[in-house]
This record gives sequence, structure tokens and C-alpha cells, in this order.
Amino acid sequence: MNAPVQDTARVAARGSGPLALFGRFFHRQLDRLDQGIDAGSLEVFTPDGQARLLGGSAAGPATTVTLRSWRALVRLATGGSAGWYEAWEKGEWSSPDPVQLFALFSHNRAGLAAQARARGLSLLPRRLMHWLRRNHRGGSRKNIAFHYDLGNDFYTPWLDPGMSYSSAIFRDADEALEAAQDTKLQAILDRTATRPGDTILEIGCGWGSFAELALRRGRKLHGITLSTEQKAWAEARTAGLEGARFTLTDYRDVDGQYDAVASIEMAEAVGREFWPAYVSAIARALKPGGRAALQVITFDDALFEGYARNVDFIQTYVFPGGMLLRESEFRALAEAEGLEWQERHAFGLDYAETLRRWRARFDAAAAEGLLPPQFDERFVRLWRYYLMYCEGGFRGGGIDVIQMTLVKRG
Repeated sequence: MNAPVQDTARVAARGSGPLALFGRFFHRQLDRLDQGIDAGSLEVFTPDGQARLLGGSAAGPATTVTLRSWRALVRLATGGSAGWYEAWEKGEWSSPDPVQLFALFSHNRAGLAAQARARGLSLLPRRLMHWLRRNHRGGSRKNIAFHYDLGNDFYTPWLDPGMSYSSAIFRDADEALEAAQDTKLQAILDRTATRPGDTILEIGCGWGSFAELALRRGRKLHGITLSTEQKAWAEARTAGLEGARFTLTDYRDVDGQYDAVASIEMAEAVGREFWPAYVSAIARALKPGGRAALQVITFDDALFEGYARNVDFIQTYVFPGGMLLRESEFRALAEAEGLEWQERHAFGLDYAETLRRWRARFDAAAAEGLLPPQFDERFVRLWRYYLMYCEGGFRGGGIDVIQMTLVKRG
């Protein structure tokens, strides 16, 4: 297959320079990508004017990529997913639908895993930086502030009116985002099996969307967070409701016991090193027979060790210290603490749709000038890429989101 003449001339011109001499080497790299794609396809327009179809042997995600410089493949080979973002930011590759590209990589994660990971000398400084950002007590505060304390004015233009920054649960394709978020919150409350007058500990209370629902249903709630911005918002939205308390508290410092615990997409901010402490905090906080309702994002169990040894795009640029969960390992920790794992529900495609809705709202807010002026175009592009990257991961199945209930043995 050959690229159209006008595209060939334009792309070939961009491929000139020292790296163009190594064209055969880069085509061999594309050969390895081709061998790793079992389903779906990727049409690649290369800097030397060729058009190559990778994969295509079975149905799956399909898209095209234009490589404007071979340097993009250098960054992918050395920096993995973080390097691939760096190449995109520098204009070294483009695609009409990056979501499908990320879905393709996610769908073919077993065959392409090595291509998405940093290696060699590039990996060492990334791992050092990730280690320096680990979630000990001081690090947790810094990492949470890095992501959540960008300012409430940044998040309000593109989240739903309830300010839920976690996956919704859609009952049908046309359901409004706010209604789907309410469905998710109600599902978490139902899992606690609490009654009016009972007290719930919420670990990672966000902007208070679950707290408001629980309080309106007659529960009392202690919400803990490390984000000053979120704490202020949660207090303001629940000011007229009785039974609310919000504190800047590390989960490791929780004392006392509660009728139930809720934690929505908080575990991803803990880090593998501190999963035992997080699970232990839940177990200590629950009264015998109490239930913890959790919503967590998981990574493919079979490929987790490679992911854990790497430092990916999100850990590098968006959420320092973060790590998705290995479900089997997390479940074993919970059961060792006397917590029975019940009522698992996975809904990864709902997260993909949530992210698609967020991105549409984010793009509209950026176009209308509704984002705070301190965030420049490069920052806006980073967050657009982040939303596309995550959506593709869920669509491809490499990551998932689940709700489960942990019941403390009496």
C-alpha cells in the first residue's frame, strides 16, 4: 500500500535528517508492532513516504497514525507510554482518533506490553522520580495537591454539577451524566447496608457528592481528605445538613469505629507499598459485621508486574504516586484482614463513556475560555490527552473499574 502522492512528498520531507538514515531500523520496529497486534489494525504513514498496515487479521479497534518524525518511535522505545505522549506533544505523530489508538494498544496489551514500557537508561530517572513521589505521609499530601488542588474553578466547567470525579453507572446510552453519577452514588450507599442514624466513614471524600447523598438519606458521615480545595467545597455544599464532618486526615490516622466505610476511587492514589495499610485502616474502622463499599480501578492481573516495574504516562505527568490495583492481590490483603469480598460488579465501558462525556465538556470549556487563565494551552493539551488515553484503556479492556463490598467478620 502506498500513501497518496501529495502526502508522500510532505511526510518524506519531514523525515529528512540524521534519523532518516536509520529507516530500516525503524521499519523493523514497526514489524514488531505488527506482530503484537492480534486484533484490530493500525495504518501508519511513515516519514519516508510509506504507508503500512499493521495488524488487520481480526476485527478490533482501527485507526491511523502519521509519523512526522522517526524520533516518535525512539521516544516510544525508550520512554514507553510517557515517551509516546512526549512525542505527541512535540508534534512528532498525530492521529485523527487517538482514543482508538489507545484502545488498540489496550486490546492487544499482551502482545504490545513491551512497547508501552520505558526501558534502558530512560527508565532509571523515571523510576527514581516515581520513588521520590511515593505515598508516605508527606508524599501523599503533595501528590493529592498536585492533582486535586488545581483549583475548584478548573474542575467545575467540565465535571457534572454534582462534582463526581469517578466513573458513573449508565442505565442506558442516552442517560444524562448527572443521573448516571447519582446511580453510582446510590449503588455505593446501598452496599453499606446502613440505615438512618448510622455513621459512615468516607475515605477520600472528594467534593462531597457521596456525602451529600448519604446525609440526605439520614446517615451521618465523617469524610476525610488531604485536599484543602475539596474539603472546603464539601463543607460548603453540606452546610445545611446535619451529621457531616470533614477533616484533613490521612487514612492511616483514622481512629474509632463506624457502621460502614465508603471509598470511591481512592485506592489508586495509595500505591502498592501502602495497600496493606489502606486495607488495615478499613478493617480497623469497621464495627464487626460492618460493610465497606469500594469503587476501584484495576489493571490486568496477568500483566501487572510489568506495569508495576514501569512508570507510565499518568504516573509521570498527571497523578504522581498513583498505581492501579491488582485485584487478586488486593482481595488477598482484604481477606487476610478479616474482610469478606462480596458482590463484585465490573463496568469498564461505563468509565469509557464517562471519560468521553468529560472530554466533550472539557473541550467546550476550553473553547469558550471557561478554564482558569493560569492553565496554558500545553496544560490543556496534556489533560485532553489524559482523558483520551484513559478512555482508550477502558475501551480496550486493559483496565477496568469495579465496585465490591467488604464485610468485616463478626
